Amino acid sequence: MMRKPNIDQIADELKRAGTPYVMATVVRTVAATAAKAGAKAVILEDGTIAEGWIGGGCARGAVLRAAKDAIADGEPRLVSVQPEDLLAELGVAPGEVRDGIRFARNMCPSKGSMDVFIEPVLPVPRLYVMGASPVGVALADLARRFGFHTVACAPAPDQQAFPEVDDRIEGYLLPADAPGERYLVVATQGRGDEAALRAALGSPAAHVAFVGSRAKAAALKQELRSSGVSMEDLDRVKAPAGLDIGAVTPEEIALSVVAELVEVRRRGHQRMLRAGAEAKGDVTGNAPVEAGDAPVPASPALAGRPGPLRRVGAFIGERMLREKVKPSEIPDVASQQDEAFYLRLLLQRRFCCM
Repeated sequence: MMRKPNIDQIADELKRAGTPYVMATVVRTVAATAAKAGAKAVILEDGTIAEGWIGGGCARGAVLRAAKDAIADGEPRLVSVQPEDLLAELGVAPGEVRDGIRFARNMCPSKGSMDVFIEPVLPVPRLYVMGASPVGVALADLARRFGFHTVACAPAPDQQAFPEVDDRIEGYLLPADAPGERYLVVATQGRGDEAALRAALGSPAAHVAFVGSRAKAAALKQELRSSGVSMEDLDRVKAPAGLDIGAVTPEEIALSVVAELVEVRRRGHQRMLRAGAEAKGDVTGNAPVEAGDAPVPASPALAGRPGPLRRVGAFIGERMLREKVKPSEIPDVASQQDEAFYLRLLLQRRFCCM
């Protein structure tokens, strides 16, 4: 008789295939519960339990909802399923998050309590660096340190310029399908620009960027447009690549590109989660303030912004106070149309003043 795969084998197979999933682990139980501490389950993106056991219907709904949210935003969380009377004693409502714990109601007669740790396991994002220019080589090296699976795409004679990458493709023909999110940066810088950008536009990706001036990118887009590439595809290209931090050297430009990739990736996950919350009617005008958030002395317009931006703003506000920056030197936040303004200012101050 063939032995049934265990939960670790299932998890390893999903990881190799690049399939996102959640490992849910029961970490504490009180009174009568179907599953006990140590019970585990592998939960897929659609809420299917691929393997394992976390109890019956009393806790399953709350755990599956938390698993979907964890896959969407990549953040682990702890779910505490408790009977209604215990929630009332704690002064929390079902669905409320307090001190990092999401509370849910156990409607079963057993009235047991269960804490479940939700750990998302997501495919590593893939960065295809197209071109062996100095910027491309620096980008491939730096991006690996930020968790990107880097793929060097360049003609065979140029591959030796990349000392260490995760994968290599000779030329610019990208695979039709690959696990994980896909990010493309064309860094040919005069050697195969059109061929590389055409290949990038023919591939699905979360982000496509071109290393070069606006004028060069505009001329290249015009050439591609005249050869039949649609404006919709051309509008996908971010040019010049990277955040504007005043970068000059290849390494600095690579840093600005990595910062932009991180921003696109993280903000994309946050937008997905917010969209899901809005669809479920879970979003209110008064979101809980995150721990560590603080008002920015020079920038009161940040008061209604999400926690991460507010923390960046707080850091900059404190830095400005220490450095005695004049208010007249600080742009009006309300007039900034670019949501990433403070992130860019942070990078400018962090790296030009080190």
